[in-house]
Amino acid sequence: MTQDEPKAYQRTAAEAARLGHPSYVWRAGQERRLALVRQWVQLDGARILDAGCGVGMYTEQFRRFSPRVTGVEVDPAVAGEAAARLPGIVLAPAEALPFADGSFDVVFSHEVIEHVTDDAAAAAEMARVLAPGGRIVMFCPNRLYPFETHGHYWRGTYHFGNTPLINWLPDPLRDRLAPHVRAYTGAGLRDLFRDQPVDVIHHSVIYPGFDNVVARHRAAGSVLRKGLYALEHTPLQWFGLSHFLVLERRGAP
Repeated sequence: MTQDEPKAYQRTAAEAARLGHPSYVWRAGQERRLALVRQWVQLDGARILDAGCGVGMYTEQFRRFSPRVTGVEVDPAVAGEAAARLPGIVLAPAEALPFADGSFDVVFSHEVIEHVTDDAAAAAEMARVLAPGGRIVMFCPNRLYPFETHGHYWRGTYHFGNTPLINWLPDPLRDRLAPHVRAYTGAGLRDLFRDQPVDVIHHSVIYPGFDNVVARHRAAGSVLRKGLYALEHTPLQWFGLSHFLVLERRGAP
């Protein structure tokens, strides 16, 4: 459980490990990611799908640009929290989106695909519901980041928090310690879309903004944040926290 999570929607450690914790507070890190999205995607008036919307933090922000925003969430309690505040929230898994082919101009997936049961099926569904000329925008965990941020299992017990170097282990060992979540190499992530009618438009890796550190230690946290963001413009970007992938559906809009 997290301190920011509404008590009505707190889950057991095992549930949280499997489904992940959605964002409950909009802060500088989220605003920065939205700005990155806007660099690569036209949001104004677009038909937008937030695939794995959680409590609707990004869904709500997208409505600043378009009234045609739909959020999909698999967790009933979390979807209920989103639906209490926002229209257009649908309960469904990412592997079986209940929409017709080509229904959206933008499909957004924020730290979701690592949690789904079948990531290849989820990728295929995102491509299917995307209109020709539309774009998929994804953030997901980087296998080269030195910490596993989703916690780990040890002797059958889940331990919440950042664990160093798990993702650098060989697959059999890594998957024993973190069977509840995936982390992707760049090639592995792009491979999910290899057989889909989409092309990679942009692929980079971003570092965390450490909003909590900045809130507690403003000066030191700001220096840390600026230093890490600077690494995104060097080869060391590939050791960052999250992949930022943009794909475009083939065909004329």
